[in-house]
Parts: sequence; C-alpha cells; structure tokens
Amino acid sequence: MTHQTRQMNVKVTEVKCLTALSQSRLPGFDYSLNPYKGCAHGCRYCYAPNIVRVSRKDWGKFVQVKRNIPKVLASELKNKNEGVVGISTTTDPYQPLEKKYKLTRYCLEQLLRYDFPVSIITKSSLVTRDIDILKEFSDAEVGFTITTRNDKERKIMEPFASSIESRIQAFEECVENGIMTYAFLGPLYPTATKEDLIVLIDKLKDAGASKIMADKLNLKPGVWDSVYEGIKDDFVNCRIWKESILGDSNDYDSLFLHLKNISSENDLEFEMQDY
Repeated sequence: MTHQTRQMNVKVTEVKCLTALSQSRLPGFDYSLNPYKGCAHGCRYCYAPNIVRVSRKDWGKFVQVKRNIPKVLASELKNKNEGVVGISTTTDPYQPLEKKYKLTRYCLEQLLRYDFPVSIITKSSLVTRDIDILKEFSDAEVGFTITTRNDKERKIMEPFASSIESRIQAFEECVENGIMTYAFLGPLYPTATKEDLIVLIDKLKDAGASKIMADKLNLKPGVWDSVYEGIKDDFVNCRIWKESILGDSNDYDSLFLHLKNISSENDLEFEMQDY
C-alpha cells in the first residue's frame, strides 16, 4: 500500500523501486539516477513526460517518492563499474519534496562511499544544502538551469522552481566551495534580448561561471500546447514565442549567436547542446 499526501496541489505517493541506477543514453553519462518520478516544479516545456510516458496534462500534478532508493543504490554500487552518474535526467533532484525526504542527499552519501563521478542538473537553490558532501567527491559538477533573466516570465514557465536570483546566488556558493559549476541556458526563452543576455552573462561571470551551455526548446509532442497555454493572453510574447519556435524566423538563431559572442567576450567556454 502506498502513502499519499498533498503538497502544493501535487499528489505525493511513496513507492518502492527495484533499481536505482539505469544505463544512460545521454552523452557524458554512464548512469542516470532519479530519486523521484514526476516533478513539482511544473515546467511547461519539460520533455520528461514524453520520456517516462506520462500524460502531459498530469505532469507537475504528481510525484512518486522512491523511499528505498538509497538502500537499493547501496546494494547496486557493490557490483557496478565506476562511471559518471547523472542526477537527475527525468526529474529535478532538488524539487521541493527533497527538503523533506532527502533522497538525493542519501544517494549522494552512498555514491561518495565509492567516489563515483556525479553530475547534477537542477533549477533549485536547495542543492547548496549538500555542498558539504559534494565537495568531498573527486569529481562532481553542478549545472544550474537558467532559462531567462525575467523572473516574471519564469513564474509562468517554471512556476514552482527557485527564482532566477536565488539560482545565481546558489551558483556562486557552489563555486566558492570549489565545486565545478556551469550554467545551462536551455531552453533559452526566445523573448530574451541581446541586452538581457549581456546582463545575465555579467551576473553569471560575477558568480564565478567559466562555462555556459545552451539549448533551444525541444518540441516533443504536446510541448508547444503546454507553453502556449501559459502565454496565450500576452499578445507580444506569444507572437515572439510562436514565430521563433514554429515559424521561419531566424531570431532564435541570432539570439544564440549573440549568446556565443557575449560568452566569448567574457572568456567563458560556450557549448550548444546537440541532442
């Protein structure tokens, strides 16, 4: 029997998992580790529903908490070849429920016992709670997804994720503690201007950034409908998104060219995702 509670209108179910690590097809990762299924951040553009085969209308409304995953992971690590563990690839490991359940932290403790390389990607400042563990790894990195400079727009697209300012502050704290940290501007909102990018890159550089990764919106089935639902009442922004994502406009390409040039001018490594 599962235990169910409600948090932020999200149905929370405690479940048991049979496996912890799975083989990853993403470049740079050998394994993926997802302590939760589902994500309470509610990002409108998320590709994960298509990967885990969940109805997009239900995404952001449920989270399955894999209560036994640290124990399962501890058992698996005894027989696994060392490899890079991506945390997490289909959910945010530091979504709000992590504050209560601490599954990501407990999994990091097990991974540290074998010193597996770990790579975390998150939209949450909660990751700073685990700096004490992360800085003990021989090889650990944290990527912060930062998709816009405009926090009002962030609230529409990523309603329950940390604010942009708090992510940048967390970014700086990770850097100050010697953790390899990068910014992932993906999907970069097409409403960004060149001036927005200049300010954002300045903030990231001041926070200690040395690497910028970027990506366009991944139009998995249902993604555009979800994005449109959030912006349909804003005529100007809706037009920009629609022309950049669905039309023949080259504005998006120009935006990334600006981003590349601004990064170069600030001596930051720049990389576009190619998957």
